[in-house]
Amino acid sequence: MAEEKVKKEVEEVNATIESEQDSVEDKKEEKKEDKKKKDKAEKKIDKLKSELADIKDKHMRLQAEFDNYRKRTLKEKMELVKSGGESVLTNILPVIDDFERALVAFEEMEEDNPLKQGINLIYTKFQEFLKQNGIKEIEAKEQSFDVDLHEAVTKIPAPKKELKGKVVDVIQKGYLLNEKVIRFSKVVIGE
Repeated sequence: MAEEKVKKEVEEVNATIESEQDSVEDKKEEKKEDKKKKDKAEKKIDKLKSELADIKDKHMRLQAEFDNYRKRTLKEKMELVKSGGESVLTNILPVIDDFERALVAFEEMEEDNPLKQGINLIYTKFQEFLKQNGIKEIEAKEQSFDVDLHEAVTKIPAPKKELKGKVVDVIQKGYLLNEKVIRFSKVVIGE
């Protein structure tokens, strides 16, 4: 009986050892699985962080692009408003030229002539209208020739020595619209 008791005790101890070994192995496997899960979770977190950084970068670039677009369109609108009526104003310039020719023709008339007074009144109103819309006449007579403002039609011998290389006569007046040339002065240059 003693042997049987010892055998039973040995079997119980062996069973306890085996169960402890199984539980140790189970714990090792659980730790491995936990580690794998942690690694997967960390990889997923890193991937999500990288995607978030990419999205933030794209968002910032899109915002900057939109801001640039807004500024550009605002600038274009301002330029359009500034020179929007350029074609209309350019088409009015020949009318002003005709008024100036009429004024030269009416110089011989008396000052109290109603026709002459009417033409002068309309001409001054046109001049005021042009000033209000940002149109200025280019001063050319006896000025140095400037290719950015003048268009040389011909050259003639200068009547005075100081007029060499300068504008001797203006054939057609030039105009600026908000500092932009809309019609060059057609001039004769002294040489």
